[in-house]
Formats: sequence, structure tokens, C-alpha cells
Amino acid sequence: MLDQGRDRLAAIVGSRRWEATIITLIVLNAVTLGLETSPTIMDLAGPVLVAIDRGLLAIFTVEIALRIYAHRLAFFRDPWSVFDFSVVAVALMPATGPLSVLRALRILRVLRLISVVPSLRRVVGGLVAALPGMGSIVLLLSLVFYVFAVMTTKLYGPSFPEWFGTIGKSLYTLFQIMTLESWSMGIVRPVMEQYPLSWLLFVPFILCTAFTVLNLFIGVIVSAMQQEHEQTAEADRQALHSETGYVLTEVRALRDEVRALRHELGRGDAP
Repeated sequence: MLDQGRDRLAAIVGSRRWEATIITLIVLNAVTLGLETSPTIMDLAGPVLVAIDRGLLAIFTVEIALRIYAHRLAFFRDPWSVFDFSVVAVALMPATGPLSVLRALRILRVLRLISVVPSLRRVVGGLVAALPGMGSIVLLLSLVFYVFAVMTTKLYGPSFPEWFGTIGKSLYTLFQIMTLESWSMGIVRPVMEQYPLSWLLFVPFILCTAFTVLNLFIGVIVSAMQQEHEQTAEADRQALHSETGYVLTEVRALRDEVRALRHELGRGDAP
């Protein structure tokens, strides 16, 4: 009887209507947390917003408790469930005294949309799957940055110490150049006034980083997301195939029963 109650509760908390309700509450919570940042609105409706926030937190806490009761230890074997639990747990921590900074972390509850919306889960799954490939690209980018940082520090450090005086300053300046933020008029052209051939260093750096290595990031992420989509589609096809096979088995069994019933009826009508 207890297991039947758990199964019924699990079906309820996993239903689309339940998920739609939770999504609505998360969006409402995001709006109220945003309104709390306005002093004018807090003066007008501060107690109401605080009451709504506490009420929504209570609802989320009860929802997590129901899911734990329904799924038991299986709840903590699901990464997305653990993510939901962590987000709500952070919001439940006391936000007074030295922990007052945790009040700003209440907005993390909005991130629960990632675990509730399937399309967002697939995107995050693709990003996680792309991490190994991205690690190799980060290592390559780090090597390129280090090589160019040493070169620019030695070449331009004495004349432009604020940009290339140390390895750290050169790395930051090269990062600014890679992002193409005021790289020409702000950095490269002033350097070219004293070193006319400096463009021979900066242009290949931009080609290697902004137009090549960074596009590798995009390629790895797109490939990982495509693979995640294919895995999801394959799982759906397998589920549909299994369900179709089950239906065919039931139809064959029903056909055999009808044939047997007709045979018995035919024997009963025989003189």
C-alpha cells in the first residue's frame, strides 16, 4: 500500500501539469526577486514581495520533500534532482550576520528552469559533453597566449609598461586584443607609432585566436550538442520501438485468443 502511494506521488510530481506549475512559480519568483532590487517598489510593496518570496520558497521546499519521499535514494542518483536540492538548500540557509551575502544567492532558484525545461537540459548536457574537447582548446589557447605574451613583453614592455610591462599585463592586453575591444585605435596603432612593423605580430595573433581558436570552441560545442540530440532521438526511437513491440505482442496474444475462442465455438456448434 505504501509503495502504491509512492508510485502515485511519483506520477504526480513527474506529470506535465506539475512541471508547468513549477515553471510558472519559478518565473514568478524571478520577477519578485527582480522587483526587490528597486527601492521605490520595495517602499510601496516590500512586505508583499517578501511574503510572496517566502511562500514560494516554502512551496519549493515541499516539492523537493515530496520528490525525495516518492523516489527515495533514487532522487540523489539523478544529477538534476541534486541540482534542484542544492538550489533550494542554499535559499534555506540563514541570511543574517556574516551569511547576509547569501541573500543575493536566492536568485539561483531561477536556475531551476534548467532542470525543468527539457530543451535547456539538453543544452547543458551538450556543454558538459563538450568540456573534454574544450579543455584541449583551452590548453592550446594558453600556449599561444604565453608565447605572444613573452614576445610582446620583451619587444614593447620598455616603451609601453602600462600594457606590456609584465607577463600579466601583456596577457590582459592580449586578451583585450583577442576580444577586438578597442584593439586597433586603443592599443595597436599607438604601438605602431613607435614600432611600425608591430602589426606583423598583432594581426597573426588575432587570426590565431579570435578567428581560429575561438571558432574551435564553437565547433566542439555544436558537435557535442548534435551528439546529445542524436542520443536523445535514439533513446526516443528505442522507447517507441519497445512500445510498438509490446503492442504487437498484445495484438498477437489477442488474435490467438480470438482464434481459440472461434475454434471452441465451432466445436460447440458441431452435431
